[in-house]
Amino acid sequence: MSTAPFRPFEDKLDESAALGLLREATAGADDGELFLERRRGESLVLDDGRIRNASYDASEGFGLRAVRGEVAGYAHSTEISESALRRATGTARLAVGGGGGVLAPPPPGTNHHLYQAVNPLEDTSFAGKIDILKEIDAFARDQDTRVVQVSASLSASLQEVEILRPEGLRLSDIRPMARLNVSVILEENGRRESGTHGGGGRHGLAELLSPANWKAAILEAIRIARVNLTAVPAPAGMMDVVLGPGWPGILLHEAIGHGLEGDFNRKQTSAFAGLMGQQIAARGVTVLDDGTLPDRRGSLTFDDEGTPSGKNVLIEDGVLVGYMQDRQNARLMGVTPTGNGRRESYAHIPMPRMTNTYMLAGQDDPAAVLADLKDGIWAVGFGGGQVDITSGKFVFSCTEAYRVRNGQVGEAIRGATLIGDGATALKGIRAIGNDLKLDPGIGNCGKAGQWVPVGVGQPTLMIGGLTVGGQKAA
Repeated sequence: MSTAPFRPFEDKLDESAALGLLREATAGADDGELFLERRRGESLVLDDGRIRNASYDASEGFGLRAVRGEVAGYAHSTEISESALRRATGTARLAVGGGGGVLAPPPPGTNHHLYQAVNPLEDTSFAGKIDILKEIDAFARDQDTRVVQVSASLSASLQEVEILRPEGLRLSDIRPMARLNVSVILEENGRRESGTHGGGGRHGLAELLSPANWKAAILEAIRIARVNLTAVPAPAGMMDVVLGPGWPGILLHEAIGHGLEGDFNRKQTSAFAGLMGQQIAARGVTVLDDGTLPDRRGSLTFDDEGTPSGKNVLIEDGVLVGYMQDRQNARLMGVTPTGNGRRESYAHIPMPRMTNTYMLAGQDDPAAVLADLKDGIWAVGFGGGQVDITSGKFVFSCTEAYRVRNGQVGEAIRGATLIGDGATALKGIRAIGNDLKLDPGIGNCGKAGQWVPVGVGQPTLMIGGLTVGGQKAA
């Protein structure tokens, strides 16, 4: 695939002809757009000093959508041509039926770019990437004689997007993404434990591959593995929990964030449906979804419908004040789109999705919050989790956690899971630290079979009365 800029209206489609077909597809509809995309990506994985996987993929295509009421007609193709677009027009138009809709106003334009138009696939040579991965392996083994396995992965992608709307508005965006991840396994007396660290964002690979960055990542991964080597089985029972800042915000994302997406609330399937304007969290809790943070993994200059990303307040001082909306759900609910219409690729229909979701800092000193924990756990790192949107119930596994008694941090624990529901957890927040931190740039979010990059963040939090699943009674 060519490395020249993606310009489908210069070498694949006549813009006026494409606009005519788009207008034919959306005549009598409420909304619709033509979404064109080219994506290229590269991934390298080194495992124990050898390149285990090296891949490069490239794709391009378009998606054509026509929306009428709650129904959307969608057709997509890997062939960007007038003939393919003409075939797609007939399919998308099936949702419009006899028409009668009034085309929604177009999204406002924006000239505010949130990331540089760099190509992370080209800012470091292939040989240079291989050499750095081998340096990572060697450096990790030099730090601790107990290191028995080292894995390191690099990934980079470039997504180029064009959106054409029925009124003639045309938007273009170049979206870079880069990520570095390292993992180590330490062995002592026959016991093996792992530690992982990584980061990334909408920028080139070069800054991730500086020695200062990857050495810090390795040292953090080794620190976590060392902690886990000393960990004892986690207690079980109901107890208070202090969550560390930054990545533990993934609990907020899953247990609360999905429940504040517009489609779940319009369909009354969210635990937060019908609660607009009500106190749903403890005083002092303010939660935002913010797609405008420069270079962050979840940020977008404009969403996949063309709406500029927003800094949207969802919960303010404990009161539910907003949902995340795409254009279709916003229209049906009589509110304004918030810039949260996202799709995995041209082959997927957009829906309300999170960008960077985080809780604002409070006034409490983090050390004092931990000192106030009489009997519970301090959860610093999280792995996987799952949530039921309708009930809000969640289960999350801790990758780094400690037992706390009378404000004193004790032994590291392993096998801890946090169990609760979002609505209760929000009201159970007892202290909010002044140390808001965003995650290092590693989040991915799944919904209805689609995956998109996201960010999370929070300050130190104390939540009262969570169920801790472990291996022994507290």
